[in-house]
Amino acid sequence: MSVRDAFDADVNDAVLIVGALVGVYAVYLLAGTVLGYSLRGQVNSIARLTFLIGVYGMLALALNLHWGYTGLFNIGIAGFMAVGLYTMAMVSKPPASATAGAATVSGLGLPLWVGVLAGMTAAALLGLLVALPALRLRADYLAIVTIAASEIIRFIFLSSKFQTFTLFGQELGTGGGRGLLLNYTDPMTPVFESAPYEAVVSTLNPLLGGSIRPVVNSLSYAIVLIGFVVAFYWLLKRTGESPFGRVLKAIREDEEVANALGKNTDRFKIKSFMLGCALMGLGGILWQLRQGAITPASFRPQVTFFIWLALIIGGAGSNTGSILGAIIFSAFLLQGPLYLKNIVRGVYGVTGAPNTFAGAVGPLADGNVEPFLAYLVGNINALQLVVMGAVLVWLMQHRPQGMLGHRKEEAATIPLTRPRREEPTPVPTADGAGGERGGDDE
Repeated sequence: MSVRDAFDADVNDAVLIVGALVGVYAVYLLAGTVLGYSLRGQVNSIARLTFLIGVYGMLALALNLHWGYTGLFNIGIAGFMAVGLYTMAMVSKPPASATAGAATVSGLGLPLWVGVLAGMTAAALLGLLVALPALRLRADYLAIVTIAASEIIRFIFLSSKFQTFTLFGQELGTGGGRGLLLNYTDPMTPVFESAPYEAVVSTLNPLLGGSIRPVVNSLSYAIVLIGFVVAFYWLLKRTGESPFGRVLKAIREDEEVANALGKNTDRFKIKSFMLGCALMGLGGILWQLRQGAITPASFRPQVTFFIWLALIIGGAGSNTGSILGAIIFSAFLLQGPLYLKNIVRGVYGVTGAPNTFAGAVGPLADGNVEPFLAYLVGNINALQLVVMGAVLVWLMQHRPQGMLGHRKEEAATIPLTRPRREEPTPVPTADGAGGERGGDDE
């Protein structure tokens, strides 16, 4: 692939991603108009959608390094996210004495950036701990090990035995089932208190009506997450094009062949797994960095299922597909049902849902669909997982390669095509007839 072809491919990928974002934003703005949302409400819905796209975009890219690049079947993503977040919280959370007893569990009180690095390191070390015994396991067996590790981590955080403990003379803890209060300063505070930001908020206040600072703050942080998605994309793209990345893809295709070529595949798999786990830990940190508290309930196995679904929708092995999958998943499978619920209630005035499924289905015999529709709308949160499962089954049957499919990527950095033979150039002769340069002399 030439440099120009690579540049054109990058431009096409950027156009796909931007086009998908513009499309889902247009759908949401149209839905907000139908619901009669104010301008403030429209901005709030876009901020929430952008936040989810940023979170799932980062995590789908990290998973793509494991599954798409290396062929490692990791279904314990939530556990690595939890380790990263809890480690960051315990390192950066102020000591209990510094918060006048407001915190039930102490922290080390170190700068936030130190906590973020510690969280990523802890997630990577957990990846090493999981990878070593599972090194020779593939497919289903590696999946069992990773989901078991994820659930062990979650139950450790839930356990009252680890609610408080002493480590190297410092009192720390996970908070148990009650979780942890995060008493550190919001990392976005310097931005929110800056003069340019204050000027923007003051300008938007009369346009959006009322105090719109919380909405603008949420949108600003969501934009920061999109910036991290771009950074993740750049990192994984460079990784995939490097010699290290080409070995990972060779392991994915046929590990025995990569071994026969003298590559230590075990070492490459461990490095890939640790790097992906560190990125998952960072994703977990950024997901709840600005929350007032964290609990183990946020890291149930369904979070891993959501991330896998986003990757499958876009197509494993494609970084662009990972982001597109995150956009489609967040807009139409995660947030979409909630908007549909509001639209149905607002436009059709559906209320009074039956308490049982039988009460909803029975009136269908008489041609009355309103009770059934009201039942679906009232239970749309529970049906959301059913819809996701149905979409996953359909994808596995009709489009297992995802939206973009498995891309064929060149393994070499130089063109491998056969050079084209140039046509001989006509040479004028003395009698005016044209000859050809480069022919055999007669």
